[in-house]
Amino acid sequence: MVRILLATSRVDLQELVERAVRSDASAELLGVARSFAEAVTMARQLSPDIVTMELRLGEHDSVEAVREIMVSAPAPIVMVSRVEELGSVAARALDAGALAVIPAPPPVDGRLEKAATEKFLSTIKAMAHVKVVRQWRKKSGGDGRNDQGDLAAAHAPIGIVGIAASTGGPAAIRSILMNVSSKFPAPILIVQHMSSGFIDRVAASLDATVPLNVKVATDGERLRAGMVYLAPDGRQLGVSGRSRIRVVNDAPVDGFKPSGSYLFGSIARAFKGEALAVILTGMGNDGTEGLRALREAGGKAIAQDEESSVVFGMPKSAIGAGLVDFVLPLESIGGKIVALAEGRESGT
Repeated sequence: MVRILLATSRVDLQELVERAVRSDASAELLGVARSFAEAVTMARQLSPDIVTMELRLGEHDSVEAVREIMVSAPAPIVMVSRVEELGSVAARALDAGALAVIPAPPPVDGRLEKAATEKFLSTIKAMAHVKVVRQWRKKSGGDGRNDQGDLAAAHAPIGIVGIAASTGGPAAIRSILMNVSSKFPAPILIVQHMSSGFIDRVAASLDATVPLNVKVATDGERLRAGMVYLAPDGRQLGVSGRSRIRVVNDAPVDGFKPSGSYLFGSIARAFKGEALAVILTGMGNDGTEGLRALREAGGKAIAQDEESSVVFGMPKSAIGAGLVDFVLPLESIGGKIVALAEGRESGT
């Protein structure tokens, strides 16, 4: 039985979710929170398997509620919206720790549309089993770097960084980029798996909060040091030679488009031993095949460790295949990237 806490101030959304949950004997609605304070209090008291939350709670957006739950009563959180509600709040909620944004099942002639309801419930039940990591309140002071410098300086510095992430990725990416200065000497390319329609807002949210400039990549633009480029919806991201970005409508790789494996393979061909791949939290095994090409070309790879991953699927696959140089907690990855890019450390 999956125990669900719903946080919404809207009667219509509450009714839709209640009707959907009642249609599934393996799901139970524990209660309905109608405000920021109630959502946090009920999450603490009821310890739900998952929290489903609308994008706005009354007159306030839900971002602070997500953040506080992840600090004081960690639980998987899925944002529930209608298509017309998609906006910056959704991107900030993902950044705060929500796992996904999904549409509420729409009524058709007074009844819930069956396929949409089944997809809604299957997503909630799958996300309810995701291991979440407690977040900590931000502390002031310090630059947040944590270089694990146990190797002597050696090889040539990194010329490009590729990052792949899925579930839990937006918050992990933000944590890493907060520890990379605007003077970072290489471009950073990112594949983040997420529902269509959000990547522009995620890029804007990151751009407003991290030291680096962040944007959605466009085909043919020049690679620039200190820039972060996110793969657009439904396109593969790579490089054309050592100076240009490549955004194309190539086929999915192992079902993914954009694909971490596609990105890693592309930067390996162009940059060889100067390529660095980072594989973060996420379901599945995207990125593993691309790491084979990157390691054969002499590149280096970092994987997020199990304890700090929301979902350990992607890093576990890469680690199990023996394709990574470093397995690090999230808080150490930014510092390691900087150290490698500046030539202060080499791979194992």
